[in-house]
Amino acid sequence: MPHENVFVSNHIHVEGPIPGPYSLLTVASAAHRADGTLVSTFTVNLRELPGATIHPIALRSWRGRADDWLTTRRAPRPPAAATSAYVRWVDALPAPAVFVAGPEAQDHVFLYWYVQRFVGHWPFVATSTDPAVRDTLPDAAVCPLPGCRRGVARSA
Repeated sequence: MPHENVFVSNHIHVEGPIPGPYSLLTVASAAHRADGTLVSTFTVNLRELPGATIHPIALRSWRGRADDWLTTRRAPRPPAAATSAYVRWVDALPAPAVFVAGPEAQDHVFLYWYVQRFVGHWPFVATSTDPAVRDTLPDAAVCPLPGCRRGVARSA
């Protein structure tokens, strides 16, 4: 039987351009087989990092999306607990997981930093930035925010 991978696409919401000084607020992920079949999804809101602030550009964006901001703040989990739950979800997938990263997206930077900081190991066997891989996956890492579903910019 050929070796198969599961491809994990991700969508995040953040408070600024880099992790550490700015927090990861929401993670929404979807795992698919190579043929596009949905395997599983994961969504969590995270509490802000102690001492983190919000970048002025992100603040302007969020001010125009107050309902979306409030959605990111519903039932947030501590960063360590949320990140550990994410890694457990990846580890429980039925095949080795490949992280699918967009070429200009912040998803990889934020998730890698959080996972290394709070769990200590990256659970993916590879990272793909190949647009052909990303384009074959359905957009099932649906943003949980109403503004995203209306076509508003997908990350702050």
